[in-house]
Amino acid sequence: MKNRLLAKNSFRFEEATIADIQAAFNDGRLTSFKLVEYYLDQIRTLNPHLNAVIEVNPDALDDAAKADIQRNAQNHLSPLHGIPVLVKDNINTHDKLNTTSGSFALLGSIVPRDAGVIQRLRMAGAIILGKASMSEWDNFRSLGPPQGWSPRGGQGRNPYSMTTNPCGTSSGSAIAVAANLVTVSLASDLVGSITCPAVVNSVVGIKPTVGLASRSGMVPISPRLQTIGPMGRTVADAVALLDVIVGFDPLDSEATNAAKKFIPEGGFHEFLKKDGLKGKRIGILRHPYFDIYPVGSMEAITFAEHFLTMRFKGAILVDNLKMRNAEIMENITANSEVVLLLAEFKLSLNAYLKDLVFSPVRSLADVIAFNKNHSIEEKMEEYGQIIFLASEKTDGIGVAENIALKLMTQFAQEGLEDLMKQNNLDAVLFPNHYASTSMALGAFPIISVPAGYNSNGEPFGISFAGLRGSDAILIEIAYAFEHATHVRNPPQMQV
Repeated sequence: MKNRLLAKNSFRFEEATIADIQAAFNDGRLTSFKLVEYYLDQIRTLNPHLNAVIEVNPDALDDAAKADIQRNAQNHLSPLHGIPVLVKDNINTHDKLNTTSGSFALLGSIVPRDAGVIQRLRMAGAIILGKASMSEWDNFRSLGPPQGWSPRGGQGRNPYSMTTNPCGTSSGSAIAVAANLVTVSLASDLVGSITCPAVVNSVVGIKPTVGLASRSGMVPISPRLQTIGPMGRTVADAVALLDVIVGFDPLDSEATNAAKKFIPEGGFHEFLKKDGLKGKRIGILRHPYFDIYPVGSMEAITFAEHFLTMRFKGAILVDNLKMRNAEIMENITANSEVVLLLAEFKLSLNAYLKDLVFSPVRSLADVIAFNKNHSIEEKMEEYGQIIFLASEKTDGIGVAENIALKLMTQFAQEGLEDLMKQNNLDAVLFPNHYASTSMALGAFPIISVPAGYNSNGEPFGISFAGLRGSDAILIEIAYAFEHATHVRNPPQMQV
């Protein structure tokens, strides 16, 4: 079927960007219907091997046909109009799709409304293709499950190497984009949940400043730190999705109101500049993150070449930097984050569950009981639910939690904030997702971009991070880096 579609449309679907697709829409080589048809065929063929998609939207083709009718030369449509988007399974869609966070406990539940970001996608004319798999409950149930596993979705697999960890928790969103099962996807992040799967699956992931995109209608862990962000095969595609989902939402008013000042009037796409590295002061978090690569390794050699390229493009790299208390910041027990997360999870999950129109469970206690009663499906004997049990014992935000918050704020300030101010930096960089736990303490934004492939052909990436509200600067840097290096190669799957 794929070959017939290619021949009929004279359009190269694989690795097609949003700009490619919109150009093909405009000159009649492609329709949204044919694009969705292609992706559905890809999902039927590849998803049994990848487990990237939990379910597809039964209305996707009808929605695509409507988008084709709306399209004409006189309409000034969003760049996302007619573009298929896969949505992580913890983001509400008020349609025929389930929203379950990968758990059977929420199967059949009915959400009261679309998540804030989904409302914006529908207004832009995007096609909700389906729900992406993920680590169940954002890997917050227990310490045992492998990353990318959920009872509903099974074990997600990296398309570059089926034995390589696809990383979590937004694994399906990254796998699907990498394997060309969709154009772009929505993911969510708490501590590396966008950054890690993006780099190990060789795609671009943007973890925005918390509050840029609304979190209303998302199965929560910590509303204080969680964010929703885009994944794409290029920085431009990820930014196109970002531009659509950002903005004020009365259902997430405090965070989105505080962050709206960071949204450029003309949109983030204005910062897609090929000379975006010129004059930027970027700190290399050499220690302890780059220290893991042996001298002469493929990673060490590749990163050294990238640093030369960045300097050639006008960047000022400040090397051999280390954040104060870096090792403590990377440990969620030592940095006190776990104390606060346990309390926040129970409070926010209970509120989410009570807001559902219908649900088999209405509280964390109900979910714990469900898991006990469905121990085979939920693999309780193998993985248990120790984090759930610890969270259920909490009793709101008290003295211990406030002390933890104070410590986390102090670590963030003495770590990244002081380092950037002392060195007059625009951003910092680190390999893969390795500093994402430290960055989470201050809810700092991160953009991750493909950086290379090791001797086994497995992807690795580079991540750029900065202070709250520095998203536009990070986009300039990431886009310029991408265009200077042209690293990404699609996976060569043997099916």
